[in-house]
Amino acid sequence: MANSKILNCNYDVINPAIISSDNCRIIDENGKEYIDFESGIWCVPLGHGNKQINDAMIKQINHISHIGYRYSAKIVEEAAEKVLALLNFDGGKCVFLTSGSEAVEFGIQLAKKIMKGQYFLCLENYFLSSYGVAANRNKDSWISLDLSEYNGNPDDFLKDVAFEKIGAFVFEPGSASGLVKLPPKELIKAIERKIKQNGGIFIVNEVTTGVGRTGKWFGFEHYDICPDIVSMGKGIGNGYPVSVIALSKRVSDSAEKSEFRYSQSHQNDPLGCAVVKEVITVIENNHYIKRSAEISIILEHELKALQKKHKCIKDVRGVGLMFAIEFYNDENFPLERIHRELFDAGYITGFLARANLFRFDPAITIEAEQIKKMIEALSTILYKKGLPR
Repeated sequence: MANSKILNCNYDVINPAIISSDNCRIIDENGKEYIDFESGIWCVPLGHGNKQINDAMIKQINHISHIGYRYSAKIVEEAAEKVLALLNFDGGKCVFLTSGSEAVEFGIQLAKKIMKGQYFLCLENYFLSSYGVAANRNKDSWISLDLSEYNGNPDDFLKDVAFEKIGAFVFEPGSASGLVKLPPKELIKAIERKIKQNGGIFIVNEVTTGVGRTGKWFGFEHYDICPDIVSMGKGIGNGYPVSVIALSKRVSDSAEKSEFRYSQSHQNDPLGCAVVKEVITVIENNHYIKRSAEISIILEHELKALQKKHKCIKDVRGVGLMFAIEFYNDENFPLERIHRELFDAGYITGFLARANLFRFDPAITIEAEQIKKMIEALSTILYKKGLPR
């Protein structure tokens, strides 16, 4: 890529010639196929090149794709109804934007306008947004909880938090900046209780954990909680750049009474809304959430069997189709080389060198045989490297 005109922001491009795709397969110009265990950048829960989604886009393009934010279209209302029904947000409202980070930032800026307390509360080291207030987390307005200090007792862990000063809690249910760490359920429920007792707002970032990723529609459903604001991105457009912020009736009523204003060029675009509506429809009609939960059992079983076989694997953790395998921290461990050899064998996975782990976030349309063959390929590579078995 030395002569490329594209700035890749210090990410190596290991194949510059991808030309087509089919569900979980992507194909380069030489005809070589790769099985994508990252869903792009976690963006295609229904696989690449989904015909139903593509047909819905083409149909909408032939009508209208973009209008100003002082106008609207029937498809925008229909998409909002679909989203709100998933969350049981009766009387709530939606805003459609273009990226997950923007959706999270919108929710936080709105909460800041209407919340009673001065501070936002969040979990330390959990990714919220790539820019803005949620990314900077200024200590003048943010309080972070370090889960490494959690002792299993929510009341003891939270005893020094002045919840009367907390206006909102911003929760990301488990991706944890790609580390895949699931917060304790009893702690999150305790935080929700204390937040709502003090009239605060519970915000959930479902950009990486939503749309079937965890075996349920949303990651927060594993915690038996009721959020006030839910931000969605990535998967809700199956690769098309659209995001959604869903507001409960309580929050949307407060927002409309406030002086909060927001305008963006592609706010509530009909094309993005058509995609959102179709993604939800396809998942519902094909019972893909149920399938996600079922196929995830196979992924977890295969990964844990791999751990038993290879002693270099320290941990296997995750939920649904969001899993990580962490290797023991050995400065000579050839993590990047293993990742490249797995790619050469035809499998795309995520990896984080700083955490010594591989990450698996396949589409909910992945096949069991594709999972098993990937595990077999990785096991063979680990064995050839002479790593402990």
